[in-house]
Amino acid sequence: MTRLSVLFLFAIFTLVVAGQFGSSDISLLGYAKCWLQHGQCQQLELSQQIIWQIRVPRLLTGFAAGAGLTLAGSILQSVTRNPLADPYLFGIVSGAGLGAVLGGLVSSLLEVDLPFTLFAFAGATLAVLAVVLISSRHGWQRIDQILLAGVAISFLCSAITSLLLYFQNPHAANRILFWLMGSLAQSDWQSVQVILPMVLLTSVIIQALARKLDALLLTDDAIHALGISLVQLRLLLMLLVAAISAVVVSFCGGIGFVGLMIPHLVRHFVGSSHAVSNIACLLIGGSFLVWVDVLARILIPDQEIPIGIITAALGSLFFIGLMAKRVQT
Repeated sequence: MTRLSVLFLFAIFTLVVAGQFGSSDISLLGYAKCWLQHGQCQQLELSQQIIWQIRVPRLLTGFAAGAGLTLAGSILQSVTRNPLADPYLFGIVSGAGLGAVLGGLVSSLLEVDLPFTLFAFAGATLAVLAVVLISSRHGWQRIDQILLAGVAISFLCSAITSLLLYFQNPHAANRILFWLMGSLAQSDWQSVQVILPMVLLTSVIIQALARKLDALLLTDDAIHALGISLVQLRLLLMLLVAAISAVVVSFCGGIGFVGLMIPHLVRHFVGSSHAVSNIACLLIGGSFLVWVDVLARILIPDQEIPIGIITAALGSLFFIGLMAKRVQT
């Protein structure tokens, strides 16, 4: 059995077992047994609503978000040749937060309930476009300029967001702050219908570019010798990373370290060939975030911890261990 087959079976196991967890004492196996009995159960209708309107959308949203963030992180690390590169370094979270705050202000001024995720997506997209614009002025020749531009945009958006939150009412400010920590609590079929197709479409495009992604491990001169337009390839990959990350952040908030940490595990498990590692990123990243969401719901009884806090803690410990291992070697 190949390693990808093992990961595929583990992903199925994750979706089935993680679906057993929830505030209501309802299991997927119990529901299936009840359904096979042709509905001869007293609480079939309630169980059906909880499973299909709450648990399944949350599972699919979490899996798609984790898969997308991991794939985006892996691609970004290849593009920048920096193992510490992460989609959130490009101002995506801070841009989405700024967009969400502006959306809240516009909604309160117009006294209209405007779509929260639309403003968050617009903010994340504009932040990435700003990074792309700054980087294109240097011809994409200096990778460090891309990272510095992303950090600068991130701090700028965060500063403006903090200023706007200072003048907002406490209820609206708390809502934005909780959302920025990352959560799957608001998952529904709408989030599935947006995130999942985006991740699948982007995955197909990136998989078609697998050989060119492998070539990014070479020097720039070697890449040009292969007839690959390095500037166009980097720009295309950056836009794909931006699209995935912006969609995930707009629905799930700031879930950091997934795109930074999991690609390292993927390369350790299946190697650096993108034809294989791209698929492994989807399976491992999706399973990881689903289990983090389960952990966020069971750590404290009757409370839910923002999953961004857990991923940040796990990511910090992971890289402390990684640095300690490198020092020893």
